[in-house]
Amino acid sequence: MRFGQLAGMVLIFALASTGTSFAADGAHPLSMWQVEGLQNRVYLLGSIHLLREKDHPIPSAIYDAYEDADTLIMELDMDDVDPVATQAMTVELGLIQDDRTLADLLGPETYAEAEALALETEIPLNLLQRAEPWYAAMNVELMLLMRMGFNPELGVETHLMEMAKRDQKEILGFETMRQQLEFLDGLSPEAQKEMLMQALSEGSAMLELMDTMIEAWRNGDTRFLEENLLTDMQDYPELNQVIVVERNLDWTAQIEDLLDDDIDYLIIVGTLHLVGEEGVPELLAGRGYKVTQLQQKANQAGL
Repeated sequence: MRFGQLAGMVLIFALASTGTSFAADGAHPLSMWQVEGLQNRVYLLGSIHLLREKDHPIPSAIYDAYEDADTLIMELDMDDVDPVATQAMTVELGLIQDDRTLADLLGPETYAEAEALALETEIPLNLLQRAEPWYAAMNVELMLLMRMGFNPELGVETHLMEMAKRDQKEILGFETMRQQLEFLDGLSPEAQKEMLMQALSEGSAMLELMDTMIEAWRNGDTRFLEENLLTDMQDYPELNQVIVVERNLDWTAQIEDLLDDDIDYLIIVGTLHLVGEEGVPELLAGRGYKVTQLQQKANQAGL
């Protein structure tokens, strides 16, 4: 999902005028920031929620931050997600609860366009007739990505969560599964349609988009990430407000509380939440915290 679960991207290189500083001794920046608290530090790592085998290893500086952190915080407390409860919530919020179908919700003209796009990318739209448009959009993107070899089990969160479970580090979450589903289910019908049509229209270009995005993420190319992903999201004001802006503000407030703590945290969220003037790093810098974009040194593995 391009919207909170899959993508998200990070902050532009030219940050001198925004109050965010850069580490100076590395080969290239990363999609990761360090925030200085009174007695601790908080790392902000932009995630790609699904990756492929060939996308590993991830940059080694991420493991350095992991080793330094006492606690991991993700969008969800992933090690406590109840699959039975999640399935019940998905049925409740993601499936149409009356006799209407996806075709009914989209309307004849839009559904005909959706069918044509689905045919081009071999998406079985007929199997999604009971899905709300937002849930259909998520399934379309997941189908496309899984077909290309992407797997959530290889994503940044799952990879680091498994390490934390092994090392008995605490894992927390900013939100509950119900909150995340309700963000999407609460979108207006028009915004949900836009979400689905965007997912379908990007199908043929998805592989190239993902390859480029992963390369930009790995190399901390925040200019590309902002100009090509955040700008696209801002073309959909309701989606951007609900999925990005409001959550960034909420998380920033929660992070401020952590910056009064005496232990170190690694926070892992979709990279889109770390981009631009309304991204979490900029919001924290604007509140007076020292925020540094970290770097991968040239002599480290995992470049």
